[in-house]
Amino acid sequence: MTFFARVLVLAFVFPLFASAHICTDEFLTEVSQINVTEKFCNLKTLKVEFGWNFDNETRRLDIAFGGRLHGETGWLAWGLNPQGPHMVGTRALIGIKRQNGTLEWHKYNITAATRNGCQLLPSEDIGLDVLNFSFVHKVHMGYYVIFATIFLPKEYNSSRANVVWQVGEHATESGPLMHPTSIQNFDTAEVIDLVSNKVIGYTAHRRRQLRTAHGIINIVGWGAFIPIGVIAARYFRNFPRQWSLWFVAHVGCQITGYSLGLIGWGIGLWLGNNSKYYIFQTHRNIAIIIFTFATMQMFSLKLKPKVTDEYRNYWNMYHHFLGYSLLAVVSVNIFYGIRIFGEDNGWKWSYVGLLGALGCVTLIFEVYTWVKFCLVKAKERKIGSKDQISAAVVAATAPGAGDR
Repeated sequence: MTFFARVLVLAFVFPLFASAHICTDEFLTEVSQINVTEKFCNLKTLKVEFGWNFDNETRRLDIAFGGRLHGETGWLAWGLNPQGPHMVGTRALIGIKRQNGTLEWHKYNITAATRNGCQLLPSEDIGLDVLNFSFVHKVHMGYYVIFATIFLPKEYNSSRANVVWQVGEHATESGPLMHPTSIQNFDTAEVIDLVSNKVIGYTAHRRRQLRTAHGIINIVGWGAFIPIGVIAARYFRNFPRQWSLWFVAHVGCQITGYSLGLIGWGIGLWLGNNSKYYIFQTHRNIAIIIFTFATMQMFSLKLKPKVTDEYRNYWNMYHHFLGYSLLAVVSVNIFYGIRIFGEDNGWKWSYVGLLGALGCVTLIFEVYTWVKFCLVKAKERKIGSKDQISAAVVAATAPGAGDR
């Protein structure tokens, strides 16, 4: 593994167990009514904020859970699950924004039938003593916030509380509809110590960090180093510019890109194998194809035929065709992966900027190649014409030329 690859991997390993971000000042001000302090307030996935105040003696839990609902309808859900940090089994408090602007809030039991698409219906008995339950719109900050007071039963371990949350975009008169299926919507549960605010279950945080590492490493490896290596081989081998180190640059970039891609591919396989409730099969299959054919390209370092071999030209055509095809497939899969992350994360335009930079460099070299090629050919034709004229003059002035 290259030094650059080691640095990049270590940069993502250390933050894996980092704690959640602190809530915004605006949200902390709004939830001061339930005595939430900065220590007990965190930003969560889906850009929501969760704050709480817990009395361990009385087992009273005051919670505030807020976020933005951008559409005409939408809903926020927060709950506790005595079985584990997952959706099924959650005792949920859900606030709903109707199309006419009215707000409703109800208690729900989330079951396996809900996950299978059955309509979610309110339930008065969710096994929790819930008081002061409300769902309000904080217009000045654009937030919708769930407030509630809960007295935890003994079967709920306050030092290992399974907290679950969710944000949905659509609701009907019957209740909330299925939430989006972006990857962030599946990372909405964690195990928290309500007394110390220590995150016990790091699974979601680890997955998020590893996905970030997976995306960046693959973009840098497959999406940057591999194309740069191709540019070095195409434009600095013989024509339009000769560079004695072109092969070193080409092989160095390809090995670095492949090494990073191998790390990113391995992280992706781990993420896929540890995703119990979802899998992105198309993205995974394309990645396996890329890795397989890229490995074949790497073997060419040892299996490349000699220049004198009669089938060397056929091997060159195969090597070039496979290499350019891989560049196209890599770009498609990177965009596919960015779409899985979500459209509002800036990844798309960052990668478009990278492609634009590489495309501009390639276009400049390509134009320069053709201009120089045309000039060289024009010069050769001019020299050829002079040679023909000189030959004709010599022939005309040769002894005995007039007798022919």
